[in-house]
Amino acid sequence: MLEDGTVLVGRGFGADVETTGELVFNTSMSGYQEILTDPSYRGQTVLLTQPHIGNYGVNSEDEESARLWLSGLVVREACQRASNARSGAELSDYLAQHGVPGIDGIDTRMLTRRVRDHGEQRVLITRDVTTPAAQLVERVQQAPKVADVDHVLAVSTDKAMRWDKGYESSFSPPAPGAAKGKRPHIVAYDFGAKRNILRSLVACGLDVTVVPAATPAAAVLEQRPDGVFLSNGPGDPAICRYAIESATALVRKLPVFGICLGHQILGHVLGGKTYKMKFGHHGGNQPVIDLSTGKVEITSQNHSYAVDPSSLPDSVEVTHANLNDGTVEGLRHRELPVFSVQYHPEAAPGPHDALYLFRRFVELLEATRC
Repeated sequence: MLEDGTVLVGRGFGADVETTGELVFNTSMSGYQEILTDPSYRGQTVLLTQPHIGNYGVNSEDEESARLWLSGLVVREACQRASNARSGAELSDYLAQHGVPGIDGIDTRMLTRRVRDHGEQRVLITRDVTTPAAQLVERVQQAPKVADVDHVLAVSTDKAMRWDKGYESSFSPPAPGAAKGKRPHIVAYDFGAKRNILRSLVACGLDVTVVPAATPAAAVLEQRPDGVFLSNGPGDPAICRYAIESATALVRKLPVFGICLGHQILGHVLGGKTYKMKFGHHGGNQPVIDLSTGKVEITSQNHSYAVDPSSLPDSVEVTHANLNDGTVEGLRHRELPVFSVQYHPEAAPGPHDALYLFRRFVELLEATRC
């Protein structure tokens, strides 16, 4: 049930629980397990436009975190039996194990068009078929919006740790290029970091220390890193004042690279503002143009907020733009060694068009390292 009173009846699978979340649609044709385990989906219910989901099962290698973060899953048809040599479990069992409900038999094309035309709205998934519809609508309307909650602190690691795992043997993208000589040491802020981002940083030859989202800048500087990375994550970037304050102190002292939420936080740090998009960008097929070269990349994206280009000062350059709607996809400071992208260059299972950005970060570290 949507908060506007729309009711759709389908077949439940996964966990037998009732949940609410903001409904977003994802246009990827594969990678549903990476979507399920992406911390950036906390507080959201995901509608997949690919009609047949679950056919290749799930496995531990493809997880982007240790658990599922989304509120619920909506699909056209959930496959009841997987057929893949790498599969270790069925999709429905996987959802049930993590307490996430799913529903299939839904007209996902119609529902996608509704979100596209009217924007993201809260949705209820329930097996309660006896309560009057008016009361169910009230449940949805009383549910928190994504912007009402600081989801980052809920998904971030609770202690600093070293990350030293590179790509899994079954994931073999084009090599992003390794650092030369001594491995540069970076501190990665975990706002909900996907594992493949951390793997990509290690594959580039970096020594990576992951720290909690609320780590003060002073604690980072005590480690004497060569640079700082700001990860992806869920929710409204404007809520994360602790992250904005830390990054504001760090951009004046160290090279900084941000992805997704990290990009939005840098937008605030550099003098800009962010805004909530009508229905966001969620999928592995978003075209982005590099404004300096004219090259177009096919990218993976997952965000409901964007940086307002009109709010940026002259010291900040927009480096990448979305070819569908012109929204900001990349920034760099004209004087400081700071840059970011809104999309996901680490994309797993793909595409891999933007892996060069990790090499660009390494080159920036090497150029500024004493």
